[in-house]
Amino acid sequence: MNSDSHPMRPGLPGLPTPHSQPGRRWPRRLARGGLALLGLALLLGLLWWQLFALRPYQPSPQDLAARYAHAGAVPITPQLRALGPHAQEIRFISFDGAAVNGRIQYPSDPAQAKAPFPLLVAMHGLGRSHMRWWQASYKGGETLEHTHLVTELALKQGYAVLALDARRHGERKNLDYSVLDLMRDMDLWGKREPYEQMIIDSIKDYRLLLDWLLPQPQIDASRVQLTGYSMGGQMALILGSLEPRVTAVAAIVPPHLDDKVAAVSPQRFLPGLAGKKKLWLLSAEDDEYASAAQNQALFEAMPGAAKQHLRFPGGHILPRDYPERMAPWF
Repeated sequence: MNSDSHPMRPGLPGLPTPHSQPGRRWPRRLARGGLALLGLALLLGLLWWQLFALRPYQPSPQDLAARYAHAGAVPITPQLRALGPHAQEIRFISFDGAAVNGRIQYPSDPAQAKAPFPLLVAMHGLGRSHMRWWQASYKGGETLEHTHLVTELALKQGYAVLALDARRHGERKNLDYSVLDLMRDMDLWGKREPYEQMIIDSIKDYRLLLDWLLPQPQIDASRVQLTGYSMGGQMALILGSLEPRVTAVAAIVPPHLDDKVAAVSPQRFLPGLAGKKKLWLLSAEDDEYASAAQNQALFEAMPGAAKQHLRFPGGHILPRDYPERMAPWF
């Protein structure tokens, strides 16, 4: 029997087989390489999760109280500088030696007022500054949150309005380690301490200033209300829970935060909001930082009968007319 009798039988010496054709080797090599890369990616992902992924923790109420305590700090004496009609720049040195800056504006001349003014404390969002509460635009950028309209509404209703730059924001930026750097390191490398400390120390700055401001004769210490947008809403819920001197809180689109950053998660502080005269939550149905279900759960967990939930269409940037709906809160 010669070879012509079996022209393509596999295995005969000297004849080509399907497996010996060079063009067919590459798909298998590529498949093996892809599986190897996938395995390596899974291994690296597991290693990252074990080393750097944030994990929930549960601080005790005593631990939280200690982290936010500011008692015992040297009383401050702010430097005040006039900024046009009825407004003053505020500067002071905080409990840890950090310089703090902000502004207070009165609805009319405090020296001529017949009664002290109620106070609105306003807190800005992540990456913003206290100037967003006063101006429709700042450094060429529009105030998309329209927080300046909240200030205008408060002044019309007879409130003095106070806002500070949070730590690492506005004039207090750290150019060597920005807020973006801080958030990146938390997300990628699990470094939550700088983020938590930024929030905690900013709230302590406000508490220290309130110690000085509320005894002043031009302020009605029995009517102190807090509001804040995004990160500011988060801070308003926390500060309001810590401060019995605060009578009302309106949190505007606070981000959803769980126990991975428990020291600054509003859910940890909600019981302290019991007894507030007004407790409002303003949320968006398609917020990128808190789902409708998460916002509803936050509202349901808020204590007391004086709470109200205003829902708006769209995302984290609320419609321009949302401040009008806040009028009854004042």
